Amino acid sequence: MFDEEYLIPPLSNYSYTFPNPRNASDEGLLAYGGDLSSCRILTAYRNGIFPWYAEGDPILWWSPDPRLLLYPENFKVRKSFARVLRNGKFTVTFDRHFPEVISYCATVPREGQNGSWILPEMQEAYIRLHEEGFAHSIEVHKEGELVGGLYGLAMGKAFFGESMFSLVNNASKVAFKALSDVLGDRGYDFIDCQMKTDHMIALGAEVVERHIFLDELHETLQKPSDLGFWHDFSWEYKDPVHEGKKDDK
Repeated sequence: MFDEEYLIPPLSNYSYTFPNPRNASDEGLLAYGGDLSSCRILTAYRNGIFPWYAEGDPILWWSPDPRLLLYPENFKVRKSFARVLRNGKFTVTFDRHFPEVISYCATVPREGQNGSWILPEMQEAYIRLHEEGFAHSIEVHKEGELVGGLYGLAMGKAFFGESMFSLVNNASKVAFKALSDVLGDRGYDFIDCQMKTDHMIALGAEVVERHIFLDELHETLQKPSDLGFWHDFSWEYKDPVHEGKKDDK
């Protein structure tokens, strides 16, 4: 799994400099240590790096090759999901319940996963980034109750997805669709899904070589950011049947 020729360096407590991710192994681990200060996390994301570690481990910093990206215009809506969207049982809000969303992401059980990497200190760091206007949540409600959502960071015209949860079927998928539509309308270039999963591939995400991702990231960071709370963002499903388009099979 690890490249024996690649030594993983510790990060300095006195500098926010990271190793060049272009030189990291394909597996992507390129540094350990440091802290979860806002400045360090934001520096990491600007360089295509994110923190991910388990309880008892030092903070580990990753930039895997390849990367998984969703370009908003490529989101795939299957017929069965389109029926879910058309029934109108879900409503979506933005940045209304960030602490609840990240807490659910950390605690809702996942098939094949024992425990969570979203540790208390990680939750505190991203809640702080939310309060600073960088981290955002998308919340899905059914009959007035929070039943799903996701969170991540936005910089330039890129969104870096972190985690999602569902308490009822399709809720997190609705959150992802809402995010993709809203960001597409606002000129975002991509949503970073980090690592390949069959679920995200089915929704239209695609595998991109790291050097291409880093080039695209550099370009999108030159564009203005939507800094601050996204309370005013809104979303309603636009039925392609009514617009002369067809759903995917």
